[in-house]
Amino acid sequence: MSESVKSIHDLASFAKSPGPHPGVRFSAMASGLVGSEILRIAGEIRGLQAEGVPVCDLTVGDFSPKQFPIPTRLRDAIQAALDRGETNYPPTNGLPQLREAVRALYADELGLAYPLESVLIASGSRPVIYSAYRALCDPGDRVIYPVPSWNNNHYSHLAGAAGVPLACRAEDRFMPTGARLRPLLPGARLVCLNSPLNPTGTMIARDQLLAICEAVLAENEARGRRGDRPLYLLYDQVYRTLTFGDAVHVTPPELIPAMASCSVLVDGISKAFAATGVRVGWGVGPVDVIGRMAAILGHAGAWAPRAEQAAVTELLGDSRARADHRATFVKQLKLRLDRLHAGFQRLKAEGLPVDSIPPMGAIYLTARVHPFGRLTGAGHSLASNDDVRRFLLETAGIGVVPFQAFGRPEDDGWFRLSVGAVSLTDIDAALPRLAAGLRALR
Repeated sequence: MSESVKSIHDLASFAKSPGPHPGVRFSAMASGLVGSEILRIAGEIRGLQAEGVPVCDLTVGDFSPKQFPIPTRLRDAIQAALDRGETNYPPTNGLPQLREAVRALYADELGLAYPLESVLIASGSRPVIYSAYRALCDPGDRVIYPVPSWNNNHYSHLAGAAGVPLACRAEDRFMPTGARLRPLLPGARLVCLNSPLNPTGTMIARDQLLAICEAVLAENEARGRRGDRPLYLLYDQVYRTLTFGDAVHVTPPELIPAMASCSVLVDGISKAFAATGVRVGWGVGPVDVIGRMAAILGHAGAWAPRAEQAAVTELLGDSRARADHRATFVKQLKLRLDRLHAGFQRLKAEGLPVDSIPPMGAIYLTARVHPFGRLTGAGHSLASNDDVRRFLLETAGIGVVPFQAFGRPEDDGWFRLSVGAVSLTDIDAALPRLAAGLRALR
């Protein structure tokens, strides 16, 4: 006996049509949301690679599993959790044992003894940042953030906040100083900092962070006397374990414990363990703020998968596994960043128009390529960062991201170079192509 076949409706024409008035189909927020510049550049690189063009892809803030696999301890623990049937909903604020593991980790590694209620688990660090914006900011509230920095302009837009970018200088390692930040604090609701910094790979100095913390607390003391809403500090430290040489990571509550009342710390496993796709992050902060953030993420369903949470609990509780992975991981990142930096410095010494800032942390090198006013072999003048980016990609087979993608508008030749998806061999092959391309300019 044959079963009846359900007819299929071809809906392509309806699904693809924006209708007679496409401009009114979205919310004002969605209409004004800007797409990712980094994803656009990545698309160009994929196109070249599909044609067989060798490209040293220094654009992605991610890790190639071939270059940087996740810890074996984590991989095995995820599989074991799945085998145990850890596939149902977790608590919306995270498994209690993982929250306790994060609390213990902060006490052990940072000397910060938070209560359990201060810890929120999420599906990576991005939902933590988003929920902090939404929990703390009303439409029109002022949010101060340095540029270049990652996505604060977009989060401000999503929350309806008024972003106040603070342009930072190369001589300050593209980090804000207390003196330049302090005049912006009156009337602001949120200050956003990231150290080690995406996109620069530099870190905020202890004395500058201390000055910022003192300014925030002084501002809040004055507001308290007036009965005004407090100022908060969102401190993204997701790269905190990836530091090199003498660079030392510091946190606001470590410098002044009272900062725990107005700071939200953002962290997770994505960068520390090359586990960007595993999606486990956390926020640590004032109990009342964390509670509101948890409610927001609960409605959004932005919790991390249960099996991954169980596995991360085991990893964070295994100090030997953490240390072993970190030793090899950080060494390999440093080798790549040092190789790139040394290569740029050699080219600079030859008189070519490049420079770079010594790497301090994260997976990024800040490099400057500034052959402005020069002509390519095809007669194209290099007048902007995007001109230089295209020249590097098409002539030297090197993919980089201009600082415009991180909110810095100037066409002054600064770029982010990420080493998470390349080998030393890739870097060694790319540097001569860069030198040849620059020498051929006229």
